[in-house]
Amino acid sequence: MPSSFALVLSARTLLPQAGRAAVELLQPFGATVGAFAAPSGDGRYEVLTAAVELDDARLAEARESLAGLAGAEAALVPAEVRDAERKFLIMDVDSTLIQQEVIELLAEHAGKRAEVAAVTEAAMRGELDFAQSLHARVRTLEGLPVEVIDRVREAVLLTPGAEELIGAYHAAGHPVAVVSGGFNQILAPLATRLELDFWRANELEILDGRLTGRVVGEVVDRAVKEHSLRVWAAERGVSLEGCIAVGDGANDLDMLAAAGLGVAFHAKPAVRAAADAAVDLPYLDVVRHFAGL
Repeated sequence: MPSSFALVLSARTLLPQAGRAAVELLQPFGATVGAFAAPSGDGRYEVLTAAVELDDARLAEARESLAGLAGAEAALVPAEVRDAERKFLIMDVDSTLIQQEVIELLAEHAGKRAEVAAVTEAAMRGELDFAQSLHARVRTLEGLPVEVIDRVREAVLLTPGAEELIGAYHAAGHPVAVVSGGFNQILAPLATRLELDFWRANELEILDGRLTGRVVGEVVDRAVKEHSLRVWAAERGVSLEGCIAVGDGANDLDMLAAAGLGVAFHAKPAVRAAADAAVDLPYLDVVRHFAGL
């Protein structure tokens, strides 16, 4: 029996041909596509949406086919996600909510940025155990004065569209969370400023005004990220079908799989392949259209 989805197309400029091309790509899978709504957008990008009926058994094939759509990004969003009365958004932080990798910004003050960046890249591709790689990278920070945290905090830049996405969820009465393999010392003030409902990250150990090169407590790895999603969603009375998770690295895979819609944002190939939708436009608020907000 066919299930209901929303086909969401996004691009800097959407031409009518993009909608027609998407319909043609879906036809071999027995999909029924309704009329497209009028384009929406604010000058940065445009969005087209249409209702789709598609057999769940063909969903993976249909999504793979749409990945080849030229000139636009396409997502098939389950109706349960868009129509959920209660919704929940959870995001990764480094290279998702913010543009940088905080561990690399810190390592730059120790003269180890290139070394740490190479390890981070391998960990995000899933080639290294995340917890082990985190401990190794944090060891390079040993002896740094605590003042570098303030300088790094000032250098952090939000991803374009992050505030708009969070604002859209909050305006509609839905909670927003972030869970990070980064560090509380950077995330806490940012989470407060953005009025996030939940947040979690690793804690850098500091003694006598200097970083020790260690983290305190349990490492926030992929299992912790998934567990955080389940606990926080349940606390707010949101089913997993009403959740959207957004991330870019292997550390996010379990979280993306658990959510009603897992979104790969400028993600590594393995994450793009596993996610339900991918966003390569440089605007995080594209995700709001997946939620129908």
